[in-house]
Amino acid sequence: MWRAGEVAAVQHLVRQGWTIIERNWRCSLGEVDIIAHTDEPDPVLVFCEVKCRTGTGFGDPLEAITAEKLGRLRRLALTWLGEQQHWVPRYRLDAIGVLLPRDGRPRITHLEGVGQ
Repeated sequence: MWRAGEVAAVQHLVRQGWTIIERNWRCSLGEVDIIAHTDEPDPVLVFCEVKCRTGTGFGDPLEAITAEKLGRLRRLALTWLGEQQHWVPRYRLDAIGVLLPRDGRPRITHLEGVGQ
């Protein structure tokens, strides 16, 4: 199920005109679900945490993205940036909640600039 949620999130970003740089990037600190950059006159590199659920019985998917998880995402982003050969002028952290009802299309909530 989580894989389907990430696929839906990637499709959402691509429809927005974003370019996907990496998916499921890993290091010793953990994993970043999606690294992408926006399609703007001044593009932003975005590190995305994706949470997926099939229903809201346990709450909205975004409720699972805690301050602790955002702190880890920030550390992961800085680690990824430190490994790059080129300078990145702007980056941010986003959260994407995906609700995958069994009988319908995915519902996506995308929060930009969380935890900053």
